[in-house]
Amino acid sequence: MKHPTSILITGGSSGIGAGLAVEYAGPGIVLHLGGRAVDRLETVAAQCRAAGAEVHIRIVDVTDAEATRVWLLAADDVTPLDLVVANAGISAGTSGQAGGESEDQVRAVFATNVDGVLNTVLPILPRMKARGGGQIALVASLAGYRGMPGAPSYCGSKAAVKVFGEALRGTLHATGVRVSVVCPGYVRSPMTAVNEFPMPFLMDLDKAARIIRRGLERDKPRIAFPWPMALAVTLLQAIPPAWIDPLLRRLPGKTSSGAGTP
Repeated sequence: MKHPTSILITGGSSGIGAGLAVEYAGPGIVLHLGGRAVDRLETVAAQCRAAGAEVHIRIVDVTDAEATRVWLLAADDVTPLDLVVANAGISAGTSGQAGGESEDQVRAVFATNVDGVLNTVLPILPRMKARGGGQIALVASLAGYRGMPGAPSYCGSKAAVKVFGEALRGTLHATGVRVSVVCPGYVRSPMTAVNEFPMPFLMDLDKAARIIRRGLERDKPRIAFPWPMALAVTLLQAIPPAWIDPLLRRLPGKTSSGAGTP
C-alpha cells in the first residue's frame, strides 16, 4: 500500500493531531495542519519543518462547514491528499454541574466532534473516489463504546463517529478509498491534563502516534488502544445495563471543559 506523502490533519495544534504531524514529518512529506490556536500550530509546524516536511497551516474551526470545505479543497489543489485525519474534537462532562450537562455544552460537543468530522470528510470524498484511492482516518475514542454517566455528550459524539466510520468503510470499499476508525484510550494531552481522576493505561503521545500510523499503514478497520482497556470496554458492552449502571453512576464525572482531541 502506498505510504501517504500529502496529509491533512484537523486539530493539528495539540494532542494526537500534533503527535501525528510530528510522526509523519520528514523529507518529501507535505502536511496541511488546521487548528484554532495559531501559536501552537506554528510550534508544531516548526518541529515538522525541522524534520524536513513541507508544512501549510490554516486557522480553521471545523464547525464552520464552508471554511473547512474551502481549506480541504485548497489543500487538495496544492498536492492531492493521500490521507485526511479528522481529529479535531473537544471534551466535556458533568463534573461540577448539578443535574448533568447544559444544553449549550451538549450542542457544542456534538457540533465539533460530529459535525466537525463530517465537515472534514465529506468535501474530500468525491475527489478521492474520482482518483480511485486515498485514506480517511476518523478519530473516535474508547469512550464511544459505552455511554458513561460522567460524560454523556462526549461518549455519544464519539460513538457516532465510530459507527459512522465503520459503516463508511464498507460503503467506500469498492471505490478504493480506505477508512479507519481510531479509538484511543487515555493519551497525555491538554485534554487529559484537566482530568482529576485516575486514568488507567495513560499513554505517551509519541507512542500513541506510532500505533495509529502503523494501524493506518496496515489499513486496519479499527485502531483501538491500549489493548487492555479496549478489551475491557468491549466486554463492558456485553454486560446488561441493569447490572452495570449502578456501578457506572459511582464513577467520577469528567471535567466540564477541555480542548484538543483524545
